Amino acid sequence: MLLSTVDHLTTQIGELDRLITRTLEEIITPPGSTVARDGVAGVSARTLAEKLDAVPGIGPTTAQIILAEIGADMSRFPTPEHLVSWAKLCPRTIQSGAKNTSGPAGKGNPWLKGALGEAANAAARTDTFLNARYRRIVKRRGHAKALVAVARSILVIAWHRRHLDPARKTRDLVRQLQALGHQVALSPASA
Repeated sequence: MLLSTVDHLTTQIGELDRLITRTLEEIITPPGSTVARDGVAGVSARTLAEKLDAVPGIGPTTAQIILAEIGADMSRFPTPEHLVSWAKLCPRTIQSGAKNTSGPAGKGNPWLKGALGEAANAAARTDTFLNARYRRIVKRRGHAKALVAVARSILVIAWHRRHLDPARKTRDLVRQLQALGHQVALSPASA
């Protein structure tokens, strides 16, 4: 009887995975948003999830949760600080007269914070900048505050991933090489 229950639940999980994949294909960022510029057709949420999946600590499921909670259109968050503040991952300052103390970050979105907490815990065990940030903060502030700081960094990275413009990045890299004294000639790569 237990095995039939496991089989039934496995079938349901598979069906939900197919539904999520189909929904990600259907969700398109609106034209003119920060991801789809110059009136170009929008980008599918699956493409955004793949970009997020490249961040250390974020897996496919976590990327889907982040997209589900934040949404595909990032135009409502003009800066990464706005996004971090909305998610309640920024430190809070409590002022009373001339005295300033720090307080808890706040409740925010529990599903987003849970997913980012898991991603931060995984990223803290990688050989990346996020691990170095975790190790640097955990020495003086403790495990919990270090994880919140890494989760905040992951959310900032996610905001920047959504705003990547290949033409702008190419232009910036060409300028950097020219500043170093190199002559650059670009030709499109053959597929």
